[in-house]
Amino acid sequence: MHRTIRTDTMEIAYEQSGPETGTAVILLHGFPDDVRTWDGVAPPLAAAGFRVIVPWLRGYGPTRFLSPSTPRSGQQAALGADLLELMDALGIEKALLTGYDWGGRAACIVSALWPERVIGLVTINGYNIQNIPASGAPSDAAQEQRHWYQWYFHTERGRNGLTANRDGICRLLWQLWSPNWQFDDATYARTAESFRNPDFVDIVIQSYRHRHRAAPGDPSLEAIEVLLEVQPPIPVPTIVLHGLDDGVGPPSLEDRDAHHFTGQYFRELVPIAGHFLPRETPEKVVAAIRALARP
Repeated sequence: MHRTIRTDTMEIAYEQSGPETGTAVILLHGFPDDVRTWDGVAPPLAAAGFRVIVPWLRGYGPTRFLSPSTPRSGQQAALGADLLELMDALGIEKALLTGYDWGGRAACIVSALWPERVIGLVTINGYNIQNIPASGAPSDAAQEQRHWYQWYFHTERGRNGLTANRDGICRLLWQLWSPNWQFDDATYARTAESFRNPDFVDIVIQSYRHRHRAAPGDPSLEAIEVLLEVQPPIPVPTIVLHGLDDGVGPPSLEDRDAHHFTGQYFRELVPIAGHFLPRETPEKVVAAIRALARP
């Protein structure tokens, strides 16, 4: 059973487990996924005495905007602002943040810009703050091919495709990004319900266009975007986990992100696991969280 809480712009849906007095841990999903990605992570943390908060991001599941006039933006500043506002609304002064993909981006942003609110950070896939000023620089051919869905979403055909065929697209991304993970129809169906959110398509399309300067952002978030342009360092204690078989962003053996982290820092490459690491190796995520925080 989910709960909801209101911020200035949204009614954010979330699941909570563990004691109210425990150290707060916020688990943040990515695209295309939802809170079910943490089903192997949240229960052992709650049993260990942590207060575990698992929200649906904007555009997913039961989370809703309060006003039809609020821009349906998926830009990185929106994700970071939502997380900070969620913490404020729940009365969480400090939390341990854990996320991957879009959720990892939100966690990295709050850790970089508001480190006084963060006990520690577990970021899956590394430093997830987008370098939008450098977005016009091409990657190597293999990486450009892995980002086919981003270029597709830049077109109106892509918007129409995501509207009409979101299950086909999202399920294909699961298969491509975590090639060693054998999930069944029921597992996908439980999460695919979250893609029925009425704002899902608009937010996904805006997110992938904005990061390449192909769509405007929400003017109210511009001040945060300016701060993110310089790729701010993250000073909080951090553990990076990265699946060696991540099909969308395979890690390099050389740690190219280390310079972004100025506090206690550790990186682990996880064999066999792909992009959806919390689903594939939840025990690795639990161990990383427990290494950074104690209930």
